[in-house]
Amino acid sequence: MGMFDDAVQDAVPGGNLAKPIVIALGALLLKKMLTHDSAPAPQPAAPVPPAMPAGADGGLLGGLGDLVSKFQKAGHGGAVDSWIGSGPNQTLQPGQVGSALGQSTISDLARQAGVSEQDLLNGLAQALPGVIDKLTPKGRLPTAAELGMR
Repeated sequence: MGMFDDAVQDAVPGGNLAKPIVIALGALLLKKMLTHDSAPAPQPAAPVPPAMPAGADGGLLGGLGDLVSKFQKAGHGGAVDSWIGSGPNQTLQPGQVGSALGQSTISDLARQAGVSEQDLLNGLAQALPGVIDKLTPKGRLPTAAELGMR
């Protein structure tokens, strides 16, 4: 998972929270926490490469599409578009990240990462713009081939 490692390296701050935030980001992007319910995954508003639609079991790609969709549906499309596109990344407040992801997801991620919900939200608010930016270097969601999936 070299692309994820590269994306996280610069985006996640060092110190005591670095490892828990990486755990939470990995869970978000790999859909371990976002697909625990039986509802179908929402389709993102941004175009998703046809080789791996966001609702498919696409690992990193599917998780990235689902994550983008959650922020768009929560009214933060402008911010997430800035993360994907070129130019400066807009920031979101920890509360905005929490409302986009949902209380259940935040609680599950915080428990899995072994940190408080507030620490998790603070770390995600700081790290997500940079991670999404690095995972979308061409200004769009990557294709499965670009992620090295087979």
